[in-house]
This record gives sequence, C-alpha cells and structure tokens, in this order.
Amino acid sequence: MTSAPAIELRSFTELDAARGDLLNVYAEVRAPLLHLANYAVSSFGERLDRHGTEPGFQAVLAYEGERPVGYAYGNTIKDGDRYWQRTSPAPIETYTAHAVLALKEIGVSPAWRGTGVARHIHNALLAGRKEPYVTLMVNQAAGDGKVHALYRSWGYEDIGHSQPSPASPRLTVMIRSTA
Repeated sequence: MTSAPAIELRSFTELDAARGDLLNVYAEVRAPLLHLANYAVSSFGERLDRHGTEPGFQAVLAYEGERPVGYAYGNTIKDGDRYWQRTSPAPIETYTAHAVLALKEIGVSPAWRGTGVARHIHNALLAGRKEPYVTLMVNQAAGDGKVHALYRSWGYEDIGHSQPSPASPRLTVMIRSTA
C-alpha cells in the first residue's frame, strides 16, 4: 500500500449537507452490485435516511478537490438496538453495556483503493468519538475475502453474524476498541 494521496476529509453530523455526495460516491463504489436489490442506490438512500436521523450520526467524506472519492458513516447504538437484536449469537455484555459506534458503511472509489484512503477515513470517523467500541458488518465474500481480512488487520474481530434484511447477504459482525 502506498501512502494516502492529498485528499481533504470533511466531517458531517447533519445528513442534508452530505446526502448528495454520499449517494454519488456510493454509486461509484458499489457500481458492480447496483443491480442487486440490497445494493441499489434507492435501497442505500432509504438506509441512509434512516441512519441519518439516529443518535450520534456522523459521516466523513474524502474529497479530491470537490469530487467525493470515499466515505464512511455511522451512528451510536445501545443495548436492545435492532443491530444487536439481529446479531447471532447475542453479543457479550462487554459490548452492549455502553453505547457503541456502528460503522454502517465505508467505501472508496476504485481508483483510490489501495492508497490508504479507507483507513484515513475510518480513523477520522473514530477520532473524538466517546463510544468505547466500534462495530461493523461485512460480507465475507466482498473482494474475495480481502475486505474481511482488511478489517481484521485494522484490529476488528468476528463476534457473530447478521442478516439485516431479507435482501441482504449473511454478514459477519465485527468489533474493536475505538482507541
């Protein structure tokens, strides 16, 4: 991996200010999957609108000039949240005793992959968060397993599985400290 190129990171706590750029970069990042119902831009937009109203929402976008080239967003979840209710086996109390940051999406445009931009965005999202843990879900087939391996290299560990919707693939739930 080479060092991260010159990009500007912008953080948003209000969805309206970032929604258009999030939809645009998502469409580029997920282009090969957009024909699948769960990955359609309209499905992503519905999830994004719901997540944008939830507590602790924050998005970080990477820009090359004014063009968004990567993004990550998440929100705070607590014990009893549907995120945890769909996780099997149920997470241990260590993870549910306090609010946790749920990283809902992260993606980088194909031309920027392998440059460190994803890690840079990820770290910016975690910076300053009060939650002791961050969790995410990953499709183990993504990138022929490379995405799952990348998250492991960032310190995430598998704690269970989830299928957030009938159209969603079975996902691996991962967690790590925010420190």
